[in-house]
Amino acid sequence: MNIFVFDIETIPDVEGGRRLYNLEGLSDQEVANIMFHKRRQETGNEFLRLHLHRVVAISVVLRSRERLAVWSLGNEDAGEKEIIERFFNGIDKYIPTIVSWNGKGFDLPVLHYRSLLHGIAAPRYWESGDNDQSFRWNNYLSRYHRRHTDLMDVLAGYEMRAVAPLDEIASLLGFPGKMGMSGAKVWDNYLAGDIAGIRNYCETDVLNTYLVYLRFELINGNLTAEEYQQECQLVRDTLQQENKPHFDEFLSHWQN
Repeated sequence: MNIFVFDIETIPDVEGGRRLYNLEGLSDQEVANIMFHKRRQETGNEFLRLHLHRVVAISVVLRSRERLAVWSLGNEDAGEKEIIERFFNGIDKYIPTIVSWNGKGFDLPVLHYRSLLHGIAAPRYWESGDNDQSFRWNNYLSRYHRRHTDLMDVLAGYEMRAVAPLDEIASLLGFPGKMGMSGAKVWDNYLAGDIAGIRNYCETDVLNTYLVYLRFELINGNLTAEEYQQECQLVRDTLQQENKPHFDEFLSHWQN
């Protein structure tokens, strides 16, 4: 079985903001500031509604029978449409189990809206049993099906008052957690032209998610203690072989 762990990073959809709020002629930063201001007036915080996010990075961990790989989809110059197409094409081709942290509450709804905007077809992802009966009882869309395992949702027992941040859970388990960057800083990094930094951050986030997933597989009996240690060692070996600074830093913060 292919396991496909994913995480996205987003910035304000300033083109959408211009269209919705009649802000033609203003710079991207000015439009974003107005969007943030409107959101603060509505809710007291700047976190935009999900349909006003634009995807700038999707990072994945792929665990297949043959290998483990960590990367960001597309290259640094890839546009949003290409990145999202690569994500859904991978699902359509390999039909993996996809794993996220708060994917049902954030990542996937954002991807739904953006694929709607770009007209990106993903028939396998949207399948719920009408064309393939095997998807009736296990598909990517149902909250309680494991073809998409949202770790935050599952571990909280589907109770919103019980949810926890990935960073804190990862740190409690001895994994690196966040290392100096956060989603709140992505827009500033984007304005500074640091796409590589955003992608590196996203890759470390998805690694934390994968390590928490391995621990989850241990407690639900899908991995023995020995198999769990072997899988963790495979992650270490893979990151060492990559010889990239952000992976080296990740390894240096990994406590056990």
